Order: sequence, then C-alpha cells, then structure tokens
Amino acid sequence: QVHLVESGGGLAQPGGSLRLSCVASGINFKLYAMKWYRQVPGKERELVASITSAGSAIYTDSVKGRFTISRDNVRNRLSLQMDSLKPEDTAVYSCHTFAFGRDFWGRGTQVTVSS
Repeated sequence: QVHLVESGGGLAQPGGSLRLSCVASGINFKLYAMKWYRQVPGKERELVASITSAGSAIYTDSVKGRFTISRDNVRNRLSLQMDSLKPEDTAVYSCHTFAFGRDFWGRGTQVTVSS
C-alpha cells in the first residue's frame, strides 16, 4: 500500500518561509518522480513543482526563484522549500506520485500566507 504523508504547513507572513515535507511508503521511492500540487477551493489543482528520479526539477512560472523542490532517497522524503511567500500562495499543498499504474496523493497540508 502506497502512502504519502505531508507535513510542515501553517501560517506565514508575506515574505516569509515554510518548508513542506512528504514522506512516502510502499514504493521504492528513489525510482519514482514526485510532484507537489496545490489547490484553492473553487479552482483547479495546480502543479507547483516536480522532480524526477534523477533529481531534475521543474517549476510553474509563479514560483520560480522562490520555491525549491528536493528529495532525500534515504529517508524517502520529498521537500518543498518555500521562500518569499505571497498571499496568492495560500492553498492546500499535496504530494503526488504515479506508481503501479495509478495516481497516489497525500491528504495535503494547508499553507496560509497572511499578515
């Protein structure tokens, strides 16, 4: 059974930082690409960042230069370092992988950016 569990969300002020983590189990983590998505109520889920098994990363334009995705293949952990946060970054952030022919999602962690 594949499980993805996020942590690290919370409240941050504009210009502040948060670090999200996602711990994976049930898969050989180092073999799989991983992604961070975010969703605001009433809007479509948005891909924020992704990282390949080899460690290559891509970002949506709105977070380039502010967010950094990384992975620790020893601890089976995916991370998202979020700096220079903006109110429009407020959302539920979820990690994702595609394994055994299907999508797997974590439950998500709320990030709120507000003064």
